[in-house]
Amino acid sequence: MKRQWLVLAVLVMSSLLIWLDNTILSTAFETLTDPVRGLGASPAQLQWATGAYTLVFATLMFTAGALGDRFGHRTTLSAGMAVFAAASAWAAYAGDAGQLIAARAVMGLGSALIMPATMAILMWTFSGPARATAIALSSSAAGVGVAAGPLLAGLLLGHFWWGSVFLVNIPVAIVALIGIRTLVPDFRVPTPRRLDPWGLLLSITGLSALAYGLIRAGQATSWSEPDVLLPILAGVGLLAAFVFVELKTRHPSFDPRLLARRVFGGGNAALGLLLLAMTAGSFYGAFYLQGARGFTPLEAGLAVSPAALGTVVGSPLGVYLVRRWSLRPVATTALTIAGLAQGTWALFGLDTPLVWNEIVYLAQGLSIGVVIGPVSTALLNTLPLDRAGSGSAVNGTIRQAGSLFGVAVGGTLMSILYQRGIAPALRDQPEVVREQARISAEQARHVAVATQQPGLARAADNAFIHAMNVSALWTMAVTLTGALVLLIALRLPRKATTITAPEMVAART
Repeated sequence: MKRQWLVLAVLVMSSLLIWLDNTILSTAFETLTDPVRGLGASPAQLQWATGAYTLVFATLMFTAGALGDRFGHRTTLSAGMAVFAAASAWAAYAGDAGQLIAARAVMGLGSALIMPATMAILMWTFSGPARATAIALSSSAAGVGVAAGPLLAGLLLGHFWWGSVFLVNIPVAIVALIGIRTLVPDFRVPTPRRLDPWGLLLSITGLSALAYGLIRAGQATSWSEPDVLLPILAGVGLLAAFVFVELKTRHPSFDPRLLARRVFGGGNAALGLLLLAMTAGSFYGAFYLQGARGFTPLEAGLAVSPAALGTVVGSPLGVYLVRRWSLRPVATTALTIAGLAQGTWALFGLDTPLVWNEIVYLAQGLSIGVVIGPVSTALLNTLPLDRAGSGSAVNGTIRQAGSLFGVAVGGTLMSILYQRGIAPALRDQPEVVREQARISAEQARHVAVATQQPGLARAADNAFIHAMNVSALWTMAVTLTGALVLLIALRLPRKATTITAPEMVAART
């Protein structure tokens, strides 16, 4: 029994490392835009620095699950951890934004190998009520990582250069590797799934084309331009072809049929929408605190620490509440609160007392912690043990696709709204000033200092705040849609009276 929980500790450490890295970069955005202290990166390059990671993560995860079935999940977990550590070192010493994007893509490969293996090993290691508790604890690593990433990055950036946010991954990965090799059994299924090269090709090209078109829209003057519209249409077509091919394949690596199950499909859709909104919110949240409000990275990390605290408290609280009142009312209520908390950013300005930010972060962290663990437990409990690898791959792919589109759509919406807001202040400016100030509020502040125009910096701040306020309403709508989807997906069978996360198997369709 003790060995089981030591295995769980290793798996949670592996998952936490992934989710920390999902958000730790956002706190470094402001630094990376600086041409002196960072890389002089543009908003589009920062979108790709995040998007390249999530794109590779999402598209390779189901193939990684098949590799784990074939070669052993401990083997793929170890390989993923080694790749992640090596790519972290590359990212830390990247000489320009292009190298950083490439290194982040390789980090996504490492994460894709790690995630399905951790869940498959967990499902093989635990059974009965202990499995539900183990899944909840492992799933809570996502919420903790998303919330704690900015705090850790703020601490590092307060004392070291921006590359330290990646170097910190290496000692954690080494400790995890030692634990994997000494504690984790090498589980593998009796009949491994076949590899799926056509599915892999279609998913990568489809998501890449769609993400490129959405990100490019933020820099273009019109959505009807060929380099915006054509990639979006091509991406949608390729993803449709991907689903068609997977449905026709006898042993697909990504099984769309699993999403036809009401609980599994609806629950994954709700979590995907939540991750989409969270990622979009973190994109403008970092620029708000460090750029518009002028906080240091450490101060910004401390400002979001209530979210980390809320998630830590919310995860076990969610398990308790579900046992007492059942999953549906607890999860849908918490997700609704998360959406309303995200919407309050529409009221924030340059002079909003920081205490309101703290209250919102705490409420958001608590509600997200309550949702992620119990819902993830419910989804995986609807699957037989031999589908644990493929099921966790589908679950992880949906989450990462949500994060990818959160970066693409959220960042693009911010860029479009900012450009419209700053336009009146740029009418009488020289062309070189207009071009630089249109890129982002950060670039506008740099050129305002260089040309001694404090009014231009104030106009950039106001344009950014307007863009953030509108984007907050959009993220709120996305999360509330997820709450509605979850409410429908978790509706009780006719003869049932209550249902808890471990009992969701009874709610299959």
